[in-house]
Amino acid sequence: MTEDLGTAPEGGWLKLVSELLVSNLETSLAFWRDLLGFRIAYHRPDDSFAYLERDGAQIMLCQRSGKWETGPLEPPFGRGVMFQIAVGDLDVLERTLAAADWPLHAGPREVWRRLGDREGGQREIFVLDPDGYLLMLAQHIGQRPLPD
Repeated sequence: MTEDLGTAPEGGWLKLVSELLVSNLETSLAFWRDLLGFRIAYHRPDDSFAYLERDGAQIMLCQRSGKWETGPLEPPFGRGVMFQIAVGDLDVLERTLAAADWPLHAGPREVWRRLGDREGGQREIFVLDPDGYLLMLAQHIGQRPLPD
């Protein structure tokens, strides 16, 4: 049986997609695919590259080769950046991460932020991927009027 390398994301190509340089593609895939539920939309194993998607979110992972590094890259790689990923059921991801003994960086927490004349709420957890990229996994929990 051959591996399905895919040809394109089911949701089409987004106009902005981040590509993360990773230490080991297989280690990163075990986290992004097996724990977070992303699927491989497109895979170039010879280039140690995978294009992933999950419910409209897309991310590219590429094993470090030095080609695109613009300066020293030391762990944790994700200093200064955080990726917010909208999810439908945060509880499922919390249980999956806990079952894998994957630590949360922060949370869970519930936050309400002003959105014009209303507030929007979400539940959030924060987790670091294997290379130290900070991810906010967030579930929308509704809107409400501004407090008096």
